[in-house]
Amino acid sequence: MKIQSCSVRIKEAMQIKKIKQVALCELTGIPKSAMSQYVSGTISPKDDRLNLLAGALGVSAAWLKGFDVPMQAEKITGLEIMHDNVHMAPLFESVAAGFGCYASDQVIDYVPLLIHNDADAEQTICIKVSGDSMYPKIENGDIIVVQKMDSVDSGSIGVFLIDDEEGVVKRANYVYGEDWLELISLNPDYMPRRFEGRDVERVKTLGLVKQVIKNI
Repeated sequence: MKIQSCSVRIKEAMQIKKIKQVALCELTGIPKSAMSQYVSGTISPKDDRLNLLAGALGVSAAWLKGFDVPMQAEKITGLEIMHDNVHMAPLFESVAAGFGCYASDQVIDYVPLLIHNDADAEQTICIKVSGDSMYPKIENGDIIVVQKMDSVDSGSIGVFLIDDEEGVVKRANYVYGEDWLELISLNPDYMPRRFEGRDVERVKTLGLVKQVIKNI
């Protein structure tokens, strides 16, 4: 959750580190005109420049962006997460919101994720799951990290859109070259949904589930 603006955090870090704006420009290579806009809050830096600022100021990129996270990068099992690998992925309240028109008011929060590839970060979103069809792996209220793509391997858990209106999270089952597809729930109380022939075209693959963040 954001609790402060990026400009407030930049000025706070500059004060703590006792670094002036001119020196920060020299350290990051960011033009003075752009830096002035970041500090004043006229505009916010994009992720590439945000990472430069975070590295120069020695703070977490997520913290610098204004989120309620530690100022310094956290350490996990003795290994420090590098600032430039932490990306804030948008969190949506449903599959429909996450793969719809991407209106800004559909984003309910942001989730800090360790993603090494910038291209992957741009294609990554998070969705809050409702329902128990994928229990016990994915429970009601869990957050799934999804990489947007138009196909997934058989046996993988993906996000699918049925008839352009029903978004579901299921395990895909198919044989390459054969004209059928099954969407399988992990919960045995739910029967597999099978599509054959032209009905396969009713199902659109939206993305691959890469990670589950448990609701605890």
